[in-house]
Amino acid sequence: MIFPLIISNKYYIVIIMNYAGPTDDVTLLRTKCAQNKLKLTPQRIAIYEALRGAMDHPSADRIYRRIKKKYPSLSLDTVNRTLLTFARIGLTKTVEGYGEPKRFDSNMRPHHHFRCLGCGCIDDIHSKSFDNVAVSSKLKKQYAVQEKKVVLEGFCKKCQGKNKKICQTIRSKT
Repeated sequence: MIFPLIISNKYYIVIIMNYAGPTDDVTLLRTKCAQNKLKLTPQRIAIYEALRGAMDHPSADRIYRRIKKKYPSLSLDTVNRTLLTFARIGLTKTVEGYGEPKRFDSNMRPHHHFRCLGCGCIDDIHSKSFDNVAVSSKLKKQYAVQEKKVVLEGFCKKCQGKNKKICQTIRSKT
């Protein structure tokens, strides 16, 4: 919001922004860990930094492979449990894999996803029309909707040419 502020016959523009908390990644991790009585370990920091630096909505296995050289004693189970803990305390969200391993998304701002049926890539989609999808009054009576997400599925540009046969099969079934 922008408000004019008058001091001694001079106008100043005051911009009021919503403060979402710490912006430094490690500070946010430290804050969330403290709030949830979790130790801030080097392994947690490494897992969080690997997740925050990833744009591919990685699985626990991908994160593990990215940091195992630096932390050779770290297990895949520890990475998986840590990512699930991060999701529980609001540092990440899980992106369900539809039979595949869970993937994780550190982008906590409202957005939607496109999932490629060919290569499995997941891309973020920002769309006001998706953000404004209405929940019917019938559903509102049955459920307490907390969040709305749109997931589009199809083939990315790379896979469209490779999977023409698959595309035709899917189209013929619908």
